[in-house]
Amino acid sequence: MKIALVYDWINKFGGAERILLALHKIYPSAPLFTAVYDEVKADWAKDFDVRPSLINRLPFLQDRHEILPLITPYIFESFNFDNFDVVISVTSADAKGIITKPGTLHICYCLTPTRYIWSGYKDYTDEPGMGRLNLFARLFTKVFSHNLRSWDYLASSRPDLYIAISHTVATRIYTYYKRQAEVVYPPVDTDKFVPNNNKKRDYYLVVSRLVPYKKIDYVVSAFNMLGWKLKIIGNGIDEKRLKKMARDNIEFIDGNLTDEKLCWYYQNCHALIFPGEEDFGLTAVEAQASGRPVIGYGRGGITEIVIAGKTGELYDAPDERTLISLLQTFKAEKYSSSLCRQNSKRFEKLYFQSRMKKMIENYWSRWKKRL
Repeated sequence: MKIALVYDWINKFGGAERILLALHKIYPSAPLFTAVYDEVKADWAKDFDVRPSLINRLPFLQDRHEILPLITPYIFESFNFDNFDVVISVTSADAKGIITKPGTLHICYCLTPTRYIWSGYKDYTDEPGMGRLNLFARLFTKVFSHNLRSWDYLASSRPDLYIAISHTVATRIYTYYKRQAEVVYPPVDTDKFVPNNNKKRDYYLVVSRLVPYKKIDYVVSAFNMLGWKLKIIGNGIDEKRLKKMARDNIEFIDGNLTDEKLCWYYQNCHALIFPGEEDFGLTAVEAQASGRPVIGYGRGGITEIVIAGKTGELYDAPDERTLISLLQTFKAEKYSSSLCRQNSKRFEKLYFQSRMKKMIENYWSRWKKRL
């Protein structure tokens, strides 16, 4: 198979980028097509054959691609994949909209249907998280939401097959796109996150991008009321507001940590708090691999990771009172470090690579017979 990868934009490092690195291990010669590529901020991609679009020649757009949703769809439509057997798009936005010839198999590994026009529409229009551009983003989304959804729905018909990162996302794919999807959980490097035997834990932990839809604000409110120690690791546009809310018992730590340092914070916390409704929950798996329980809002991908009562607890309302009620009865010593670790192994990187490779080969074998 001659394979190509496609991703929305390459200008940061996070869960999706770990997926691309894992796919690169399987298919090291596959080029990576993208709308924008920032070589400085995305040095993780230095070993890829990155093929950015024409708009990458305009450096001021590399950090502002989110304000160009009427342009990026056409950017992805302009790529040519005639020389490839299989194209794998990894996307939560426009990359699924590529156009391939009938003989090319297009597999979409979907992170979630475009959040700000579907499942997260209300959150986004309430608080776009774009600072000074909030008013523009809110107005733009409301005015053009019909057009954006129409194109996105059209683009969703272009992949020949869907693979979802969780059952939560598979349900959304069917709800918004009317497409079926198999599930392969994204890779977590569980070998980098391991337990220790520390018994002197004195803080709770949040690890997240600091943006409004992550719902960190009610965790801050809860710990303001409790007066207990909370450490928040992350960066984002909501950081200034959250710091202004927080009392002295809450510490903010820059999110640009090595995996080794991040593991230390996981190992030494009472529990990780996971307050939002997420597509999956990478940080929850990392915490479990480090032997620690997770306390999460019981909606979305977290319900597929935490075994309630055994490797953590789930609560039913995303507000400070519900969280406080659970925390006041929570006993960290109840949860087995080894069981948390064992639970995390379901998501290890080698399993992802093995499963994806086998599925793609099977898909291509069946696809060739149809040609």
